[in-house]
Amino acid sequence: MASVHESLYFNPMMTNGVVHANVFGIKDWVTPYKMALLVLLSELGRAGAQLGLLERRRLNRLLLPLLQGPDMPLSRLRKAIEESCPHLASSVHIRLKLMAEGELKDMEQFFDDLSDSFTGTEPEVHKTSVVGLFLRHMILAYNKLSFSQVYKLYTALQQYFQNDEKKNGIDETEMELTNTEELEGKMEKEELDVPLREEEISCSGPLSQKQAEYFLSQQASLLKNDETKALTPASLQKELNNLLKFNPDFAEAHYLSYLNSLRVQDVFSSTHSLLHYFDRLILTGAESKSNGDEGYGRSLRYAALNLAALHCRFGHYQQAELALQEAIRIAQESNDHVCLQHCLSWLYILEQKIFDSCVLLEHSVNKSLHFGLPYLASLGIQSLVQQRAFAGKAANKLMEALKDSDLLHWKHSLSELIDISIAQKTAIWRLYGRSTMALQQAQTLLSMNSLEAVNVGVQQNNTESFAVVLCHLAELHAEQGYFAAASEILKHLKERFPPNSQHAQLWMLFDQKIQFERAMNDGRYHIADSLVAGITALNSIEGVYRKAIVLKAQNQMSEAHKLLQKLLIHCQKIKNTEMVISVLLSIAELYWRSSCHTIALPVLLQALALSREYSLQYLASETVLNLAFSQLILGIPEQALNILHMAIEPVLAHGAVLDKGCAMFLVAKCQVASAASYTPQKKIEALESAILNLNEAKTYFAKVDCKEQLRDVLYFQARLFHTLGKTQERNKCAMLFRQLHQELPAHGVPLINAFK
Repeated sequence: MASVHESLYFNPMMTNGVVHANVFGIKDWVTPYKMALLVLLSELGRAGAQLGLLERRRLNRLLLPLLQGPDMPLSRLRKAIEESCPHLASSVHIRLKLMAEGELKDMEQFFDDLSDSFTGTEPEVHKTSVVGLFLRHMILAYNKLSFSQVYKLYTALQQYFQNDEKKNGIDETEMELTNTEELEGKMEKEELDVPLREEEISCSGPLSQKQAEYFLSQQASLLKNDETKALTPASLQKELNNLLKFNPDFAEAHYLSYLNSLRVQDVFSSTHSLLHYFDRLILTGAESKSNGDEGYGRSLRYAALNLAALHCRFGHYQQAELALQEAIRIAQESNDHVCLQHCLSWLYILEQKIFDSCVLLEHSVNKSLHFGLPYLASLGIQSLVQQRAFAGKAANKLMEALKDSDLLHWKHSLSELIDISIAQKTAIWRLYGRSTMALQQAQTLLSMNSLEAVNVGVQQNNTESFAVVLCHLAELHAEQGYFAAASEILKHLKERFPPNSQHAQLWMLFDQKIQFERAMNDGRYHIADSLVAGITALNSIEGVYRKAIVLKAQNQMSEAHKLLQKLLIHCQKIKNTEMVISVLLSIAELYWRSSCHTIALPVLLQALALSREYSLQYLASETVLNLAFSQLILGIPEQALNILHMAIEPVLAHGAVLDKGCAMFLVAKCQVASAASYTPQKKIEALESAILNLNEAKTYFAKVDCKEQLRDVLYFQARLFHTLGKTQERNKCAMLFRQLHQELPAHGVPLINAFK
């Protein structure tokens, strides 16, 4: 079809077969596909009252995507019409056949008759309607053609119809040679391929301006809201290159190319397309027409601002700072307060890479509210909340600030920011260790219907916010031992966010972490070690921490200690407090296993001080459990039992199943150690209470398939039953212990020196 378009106009600005401009200034042109649509409209007008209400309604719904979409083969067009009205599809085919197999004057007469649709007191088509504008564009474009161009259009129509006839002939031959089952399978496959995808667009000709605008807006909307339904990066770039070949000054196509390059993290192509977008915006004069002489400067400062955002996304902070300084300079010269507020928000993002400061962000929020920029103000508030959450501010203050931003969202119908706000609340509750509240927020977002109207029937549920809450939901289920449910959520994430999509790294990291925890619980340290490389590729800090955990489990104490010390220094430098506390707890466990119990206490007290300073309640509870275990080792179990009451409630309410089991196991150990000084009757009661706690711990460990901990519980229970003289229960526990002991190798570590 490209050759048809190039031959329709005698264009002196065409070089090397590439059209650089349209001499006649026509935004649309006649093609065989559009002639088929004209025949459809003509037959629809002739049918009149013969069509039923349901058929007319289906045809009206079909017309808009046919008029706006790219050209398609005649077979696909006929199939689309047959689904709405089979009788009309037959009439359209017959009319096209008569025109294609007739003479040139038949096509001339057809276009002459189109004008009759607007005549009369009650015309069939209104001039200002969508169909009326399309008819008028086609009539005008046809009247502009010379005789030779009309003849070429006629031959193109004949070729268009003959290609369809050849395809039908091949299909009929195949039907004769194919058995019934294969034919049914083929028809089912064709029915499944209804959406317009790469194969249909690639066979179509060059798009008119309206078709191109519709295609670009459709793909941009899909990239934002549902990337899986958009064309693949390679196919979309192919179509954009084809579109730019016929109109290299189409600025919007360059911008979509920029967005497409960002999907695959191609820094060179994305920078190239972004610069071309602003160059074409200035060359075409689009900005200067709408903004007077200010248009060129506006394009330049926003080009510098977008370039700074691009470099920041790829981690090129020095280049981003230089581009941002240029944008600020031009915006100050032009007195553009809106651009300056955007620059200020990006300046904060760059500054926080160097030092923590909320002054710039607070100033940005106040100025954005002053200049009526609710979107920017809300993003600033949420960034402030995030920064203060990491600084350890109280949760009630943060939630109050998010409530104020939510008022802005609902007032201005900023549905995208509503989703981001709920996702951030989920992450904050997870940070504070309140899994129940995090689960509630995640469910709230998943059950919400988006306020924003999205084109082509796409729901706004494939954004980063949904990926974040689904990942949290999968991890929460895995922590509670619901691995099947977590696998289903991850499977859904893989379908919704394929590996080549922008947000796929989120679920990849969570998937690797869940697999790692399962392997560690099951004692398969070689499998856990193989997963470390994948975690490190996605998050280097998490990867190093997991490597140290594997080394610790394999009794390679010195290597694990060196790794943890390096990680501790790095996390303190970047102020990753949550990871600092986790590393300190792991270092304390290394000291226990090395029988350096007194050295572990200052480390644990440092972790407790940090967790309380930054309001990390769950980590504080876990630290208290570790302190209680230290006191048990040092021979003061009564004191350990007293402080256990401070931590056991938050762990049982919000903790993972493994942590609950470890906590109940520790309580039982402390009860047994304390019972040594009790009277015989009281000692029996304490041991029976310990057995009940061990039963509960055993249930928790069995839920997450933690065989190593389960073996230790069974050993401890057997000893207690032996002390109480319950032979039958002792033998049962001993038998189960022996089965697990044969499956798992012993590491030679005394039972009392292992908390987890």
